[in-house]
Amino acid sequence: MTGDQTLALLLFTGFVAVTLGITTWVSRRRRGSAEEFYAGGRLFSPMENGFAIAGDYMSAASFLGIAGLIALYGYDGLLYCVGFLVAWLVVLFLVAELVRNCGRFTLADVLAARMSERPVRIAAGTSSVTVSVLYLVAQMVGAGSLVALLLGRTSGAAQAWTVIGVGALMVIYVSLGGMRATTWIQIVKAVLLLGGTVVLTVLVLLRFHGDVDRLLLTAAERSGHGTAFLAPGLKYGGDWTARVDFISLGLALVLGTAGLPHILSRFYTVPTARAARRSVVWSIGLIGSFYLMTIVLGFGAAAVVGTGAVRGSNAAGNTAVPLLALDLGGGAGSTGGTVLFAVVAAVAFATILAVVAGITLASSASVAHDLYASLRRRHGEARSEVAVARWAAVGIGVVAIALGLLARDLNVAFLVGLAFAVAASANLPVLLYSLFWRGFTTRGAVWAVYGGLFPAIGLVLLSPVVSGDPDSLFPAVDFQYFPLENPGIVSIPLGFLAGWLGTVTSDEVADEAKYAETEVRSLTGAGAV
Repeated sequence: MTGDQTLALLLFTGFVAVTLGITTWVSRRRRGSAEEFYAGGRLFSPMENGFAIAGDYMSAASFLGIAGLIALYGYDGLLYCVGFLVAWLVVLFLVAELVRNCGRFTLADVLAARMSERPVRIAAGTSSVTVSVLYLVAQMVGAGSLVALLLGRTSGAAQAWTVIGVGALMVIYVSLGGMRATTWIQIVKAVLLLGGTVVLTVLVLLRFHGDVDRLLLTAAERSGHGTAFLAPGLKYGGDWTARVDFISLGLALVLGTAGLPHILSRFYTVPTARAARRSVVWSIGLIGSFYLMTIVLGFGAAAVVGTGAVRGSNAAGNTAVPLLALDLGGGAGSTGGTVLFAVVAAVAFATILAVVAGITLASSASVAHDLYASLRRRHGEARSEVAVARWAAVGIGVVAIALGLLARDLNVAFLVGLAFAVAASANLPVLLYSLFWRGFTTRGAVWAVYGGLFPAIGLVLLSPVVSGDPDSLFPAVDFQYFPLENPGIVSIPLGFLAGWLGTVTSDEVADEAKYAETEVRSLTGAGAV
């Protein structure tokens, strides 16, 4: 094992030790209540929660995947940066404060405020778990790509054991520490990630003496595509299918954030709706700065490392940033390169661990608080529910590990795009209808969830992502009947349409009193938990 590999593993081990220490400390102070496990006792300040939200959102897809896509495809890779950032305006203006006032722990709490509780909890819980598992797969793929680079791409077994190890750690974080430990891990990770990104960005700009034009021209020259690298169309502009896929991905990214379970659950960790809104303002500043720097890193990787070398290391581009760090530090074998590579690899590992902990907590909360509580009709047994949540974390971890091993050759940002499409199709329509449509009914809510969820999953299964293409999950078979890689442009309107159709064909009369109560509560906070 080389020096950079050894140092990276030592730094990563140090982060794991610190975070396990935080988890152990929190587990000893835990009261065991549902509010403590799911929402950290609602004791976090807007700044703390803003850093935690940023930590949740700045995932392996952002740090590894987006920079890799920009390094491979130039301008077209920028869509992910723009989409992820603009999405926060939807969250700020339409979701954050209202969800904090209406809910308690999960998305289903918002729906159950004015609907028949059991069917909407089962539907929303199913959707939330599906989205969370898809998001987890992306993080697992990122972990596998990193360890392949760290260990010299020795074998698939190394990637497999890394994915299993990350899965085991996330189960420990969630089952022992709950939301309080997960939040502090996110805060520590956000500070480390922002610090590492700032250092790399400054080094890239120094390499080109602050001349951004020279950086872009060099990136174009070393990409092998010339000036086409800096223009739209390299990935999404070849034909009408690619252009529609571009629009579909944009819709998914912009609308999907407001339906992500692990982001929505963050709004319950602060004491008031005003604090929730201020948390989003903090997170927008942090996330916006991060994505601006990610653009520099992506073009920097193309200019310094070269697109060919990036693709040679990992076909999906997931290792562009660690390779850039190695080169900026002085190259392989140099002390500076070894240290910088090790720090970046350790930060990326920390990013993956922290994000999977947050997603696993949100999905296990959906299993216990929504699915289990609805099916067993035991809403009052908080301790029993928390125990179920801990076991659910184990089950979700196993599923995420299995799917992560299957999808290890796909780009992590692309995988997150699929999770965003499902969230925007299944969760966003029902959330907006519940908050703003007076006549919305229980049937409409259930149809909105399933009417977005099943088409989104079905279209992905019939898309080039799964079969019929050399880069598919199953390249040897072909059941590709849907031409787009991202289903958002079809499945998101279907979710809204299904919710409307279910409502207008329902015999149920919407409860005007409950809607009025929900409206007052969402806008003023009166009666909020």
